[in-house]
Amino acid sequence: MKKKKLNTLLVIFTLAFALACLARAQASAEEMKSFYDSEIPGIRVQVNATAETLPNQDITIVLNLTSQSEVTVKYLNLSIVGFINGTDRFLMKNITDNNFSLDSTSKKYNYTFQVPEHVWDTTYGELVLRYSVNYPVGSGTLIMPYNLTIAFPTTHVENVYVENLENSFRSLNDNYSQLNQTYHELQQNYTALQGTMGELDNTRRAVTVLAITTVFFVITTIYVVMRRPREYW
Repeated sequence: MKKKKLNTLLVIFTLAFALACLARAQASAEEMKSFYDSEIPGIRVQVNATAETLPNQDITIVLNLTSQSEVTVKYLNLSIVGFINGTDRFLMKNITDNNFSLDSTSKKYNYTFQVPEHVWDTTYGELVLRYSVNYPVGSGTLIMPYNLTIAFPTTHVENVYVENLENSFRSLNDNYSQLNQTYHELQQNYTALQGTMGELDNTRRAVTVLAITTVFFVITTIYVVMRRPREYW
């Protein structure tokens, strides 16, 4: 019986672990996004990168070049730029390669780098390619040179500083509302206390008047008694 329970628990644990791994793999896949996928003369260019990230976190960039003809690449440069404080251009990653051939093959570049602390908003990629494509013409070959620059947006870096300011302002506003409510409650309590003090003052005055009246009545009674003529037998 115990062995059966252990086997059942083991199966459940294995399934849970497998589902967790699958969910993690799906999350990882969702983190990457295709930012550029197009054909240029002789080459198909694909650029995938991290979809969103934060300052001080990583960006992964993947560049794929797939030849569609006989291609000779003389120069390749991929630059990924961000913006300090969302305004000033800053080079975060630079990939350079030169003098290689693509002949019914593909070439892949995969790099991971960290986003500087004060970079936020949309980042941009710029790919510079100087290459030539060999086109068969009759019994010969036509060599066509190309010099292309491709620009495209890439990973979005969240502006955590503005979010923190908004959260701080929201918290301050909530605190102000709470303080304002507390102030109104204290004011209401003070007004009620003033009313109570007024009632106490009126009661004190009434007691004082009653006490004076009582004393006067007692004195008057004593005086009358003292002044009354004595009877002699």
